[in-house]
Amino acid sequence: MAASVEILTAIRELTNSKQIDRTELHGLLEDGINAALAKKHGPTVQAEVSIDENKGAIKIVLLKTVVEEVTDPASQISLEEARFEDAEFQVGDQMEIPVDFAEFGRTAVQAAKQRIIQRVREGERSKIRDEFSSRVGDLLSGEVQQIERGKLVIMLNKFREAEAIIPYREQNHREHFHQGDPIRAVLKRVEETPKGPRLVLSRADALFVKALFKLEVPEIQQNLVEIRASAREVGSRTKIAVFSRDDSVDPVGACVGLKGSRVQAVVNELGGERIDIVPWSADPERFAKLALAPARVARVFSDPATKTIQAIVDEDQLSLAIGRNGQNVRLASELTEWKIELYSSREWMERGTDQPIFAPLPTDEPVSGVNPRLADIEGMQPATVAVLEEAGYKTLDDIIDLEREDFLRLPGIAPEEADRLMAIINELTTDEAPETGEEAVVTTEADVEASSEMASEGGSAALGGIAAAPDLVPETEVKAEVTKPEGKKKEPKTKEAKKTE
Repeated sequence: MAASVEILTAIRELTNSKQIDRTELHGLLEDGINAALAKKHGPTVQAEVSIDENKGAIKIVLLKTVVEEVTDPASQISLEEARFEDAEFQVGDQMEIPVDFAEFGRTAVQAAKQRIIQRVREGERSKIRDEFSSRVGDLLSGEVQQIERGKLVIMLNKFREAEAIIPYREQNHREHFHQGDPIRAVLKRVEETPKGPRLVLSRADALFVKALFKLEVPEIQQNLVEIRASAREVGSRTKIAVFSRDDSVDPVGACVGLKGSRVQAVVNELGGERIDIVPWSADPERFAKLALAPARVARVFSDPATKTIQAIVDEDQLSLAIGRNGQNVRLASELTEWKIELYSSREWMERGTDQPIFAPLPTDEPVSGVNPRLADIEGMQPATVAVLEEAGYKTLDDIIDLEREDFLRLPGIAPEEADRLMAIINELTTDEAPETGEEAVVTTEADVEASSEMASEGGSAALGGIAAAPDLVPETEVKAEVTKPEGKKKEPKTKEAKKTE
């Protein structure tokens, strides 16, 4: 009885320490006792195990079948032996034989222990796998437990049993951590190892920046604002493209925060890394213009067949568009997922292309296609046009006042297609601001000074970001400047009008 009381006490401690359900733990204990009985009596042994935690008792009963001739001593007993206990036993009856804990030898107890430990570990691995397999991209916090050959071993705050590491290649090498330091990182993937699932965390991936913005920006948590694309060179610069599902919410302003408070919190966690925040666009040409900020792009041409963008900038904007060691154009290309080729206006003219840099001036003659049919509008898919015409919308004026929810009510219009339609309408009804590129910028006074120096050196002056090096930023107040085009009406552009441009 004393042994069973000790086992029940161990069960309670195991339940608290491993956070395992008590019913599940009872099953583990029964499995362990069956393993001990199999070790002592044989693999075919049959038994019943009942656990009473209130009385602190474990009852074990062997079940043996009464037979004339015994062929399996582990599960059978002879009629003579059975009648020695009770004269009424008949062949085929089942005899119950109580077993005391004292009968278990050391080997049997060790087998029970190993079985229980194995089952507990299997349960932990399954729980870790179920908990984290759907949380890739989430921000996790913990502390540095140890450092092994450049790899950081992390003990998570809310799941200490999980094995979590930050490999050397997933670290920001401008940061240095010591044992016991608190740390935050994003879950990049869950790996299967012989010891069970292992969580691979990262502070170098663009997912880390997205997770930090999700933590700081309530609009992202509420799914009003979404980070549609991101590109990062760890320790130096990051570009993100944001999109708002609510027309009344400015996505760039929401990420910047009052006086730059939200973006500054992210910058502090990244150790002063520059961050450019630009609006996302479904139109690759407009998106490429925005992604090349802070440079001002004069004209953009696209080739969908090769996914190539040709961007033309003024001579004084070329070094700004390229960036230091080509960083700005490289990140813009990664952000848009299009190959971007940069040309100065002089280079473009020397190529002898028949495509002008600037659009022709408007004439006094009436413009044809003021209210074009939907099929004539650049970027409209034939399937979408068919759905809209089926609903009675045949021209631009018919859909110009519709909202995103109105499109979603139509059968066959997916949320992504509704977003693309809203982007097309906005482009056709709003003048672009060439001086600003519709970009919201976050600057410091030091950035403005540094940008002019970097531009003269052929480097990148990222007015759209936070300064990368802390020594370049004196104690100045971060200001958020959001520059947008005027909402002035203009004539819609048709396919024919775009070709003349």
